Amino acid sequence: MDNSTTGVLLVNLGTPDAPTTSAVRAFLKQFLSDPRVVDLPRWQWWPILNGIVLTFRPARVARAYQKVWQEQGSPLMVISLEQQRALAARLAQDLGTEVPVALGMTYGTPSLEQGLESLKAQGCDKVVVLPLFPQFSCSTTGAVFDGLAAEFAKLRTIPHTRLIRDYHDHPAYIGALAGSIQKHWNHNGRGQKLLLSFHGVPKRYVDEGDIYQRQCLRTAELVAEHLGLSQGQWMACFQSRFGKEEWLTPYTDETLEALPKQGVTAIDIVTPAFSVDCLETLEEIAIEGKQAFMAAGGKQYQFIPCLNAEPDHIQMMSELVQAEMRNW
Repeated sequence: MDNSTTGVLLVNLGTPDAPTTSAVRAFLKQFLSDPRVVDLPRWQWWPILNGIVLTFRPARVARAYQKVWQEQGSPLMVISLEQQRALAARLAQDLGTEVPVALGMTYGTPSLEQGLESLKAQGCDKVVVLPLFPQFSCSTTGAVFDGLAAEFAKLRTIPHTRLIRDYHDHPAYIGALAGSIQKHWNHNGRGQKLLLSFHGVPKRYVDEGDIYQRQCLRTAELVAEHLGLSQGQWMACFQSRFGKEEWLTPYTDETLEALPKQGVTAIDIVTPAFSVDCLETLEEIAIEGKQAFMAAGGKQYQFIPCLNAEPDHIQMMSELVQAEMRNW
């Protein structure tokens, strides 16, 4: 195995460069212009995107980012850089040699092109691509594949490439998730029910063949099994829906409003589809979700952070990468 020519490209969705209306507008324009994200015909979607969405949505999203923005930058970017450094250190320790690790985002900066250029500059002609989306969706990992193909189309020679499609049921991932939940319970106590809130996608995507919902539910089942939970002690739900089309249900926001009326007034909530805490976890779930639950009559709401740069999470990434490297 020639480790000296192998590099790793860590990929996440991306983030605006600043919590400002203009920066958010630029990010949303790139993100929502991707047919993998919104697959409506361009003639139908373009007037909506440019005439309505990009006119009104950026200011509201910028205000949401301002609630969670850190001194060093966007939480997603700050933590992703921590993951990059930690994975490089972990691989060096596990393999006894340096393995270049670059960061690329599907949208925004650093781009996929910049990540690939960084690895090329370090002499890598083999690249393991690790999209940090545990469950596959055409709208996330599918978009990474498209982005890589677009970059490779510009090159005369492309690197040997391995893309890790998903790891929704990998034992190290399930163990890390369950371990983080148990650790939280050990320190903070446990509510009546555990909610596993996954990012939603339009139901139509699943009807047309996307395996995302199936993988999300499998992740939830395995985590519950690992923790020894009975059926009534946990549930999976889906957040972050956009537009009028039906998305995967049950919806997280509606669930949070309904549970207190059913006698469930103390919950713990975790977001297993996100490998990094970001706007959708820190603002939508930790802040807005808590407000909705408490306003509906809830008494205790505990948000459990993403795996971020925790050692178990980084070790899992190392295992995934090494499995691909062994096949070369």
